[in-house]
Amino acid sequence: MRWTALLLIPVAAICVQAEILTVPPAETGSPTAGKRVRQSSAGYENSGVYHLLYLPTDWNTNKSYPVIVEYAGNKWKTSAGTPDGSALGYGITRGVGAIWICMPYVNKQEMRNQLTWWGDVDATIAYCLQTVKAVCDQYGGDSERVFIAGFSRGAIACNFIGLHTDEIAALWRGFIAHSHYDGVRKWGYAGSDRVAARQRLDRLGNRPQWISHENNVNATRDYLRATLPNGNFTFVDLPGIPHTDTWVLKDTTPSRKLRQWFWNLAKPTP
Repeated sequence: MRWTALLLIPVAAICVQAEILTVPPAETGSPTAGKRVRQSSAGYENSGVYHLLYLPTDWNTNKSYPVIVEYAGNKWKTSAGTPDGSALGYGITRGVGAIWICMPYVNKQEMRNQLTWWGDVDATIAYCLQTVKAVCDQYGGDSERVFIAGFSRGAIACNFIGLHTDEIAALWRGFIAHSHYDGVRKWGYAGSDRVAARQRLDRLGNRPQWISHENNVNATRDYLRATLPNGNFTFVDLPGIPHTDTWVLKDTTPSRKLRQWFWNLAKPTP
């Protein structure tokens, strides 16, 4: 049994430095170091389905890099619902040392990114698998060091999408879920019930998950204590933090903990 709890971090302790990172804007053109470029994978050219690819500032063709695949929250007050609004991957890496892909939820019927919930789940999974393979083949992503991350809807997606099938579940080295968790509560879509969520969770094994939430993470902790008591979970309460992923752009105690957690796991496989 391996559980880690980082509990009740006071707001005063969170404020360490005034540094606030700025997420690079989405651009067009060819990927290059330090740019965040809009792309559409094969079969979606000239459509409204796209992802954003960020190559780190230290990127070169002779190195391999861990990859963070990030899913956005639903369109809401603090989320655009699109890949453009995501921030976790950039906050974790500060733009250095890892490739960051902001992935879409695919609305296959309308050929656009889905702003609320899942769109076509099978198409979303296929797009993710195809895109990760292409990034690893073309830009030096290390297929043994791929992480999935997400905020709000994206936090649920870590399991709902990331553990939906055996094929996509095998892709991940670690999971970063901030604010919500698959199976904790029932939502208005098929498969949000605990029976279905448990079937997905069975594909996790002992791989590590970072699980944080504004205020406290008690509901998820209690759910997983009953559902998967031997899981490899790190729980982090964030009192005083609103429902947003931008906290990771600040140099604070929780963001430092998350960066340390990620880089410890992102080391190359011996």
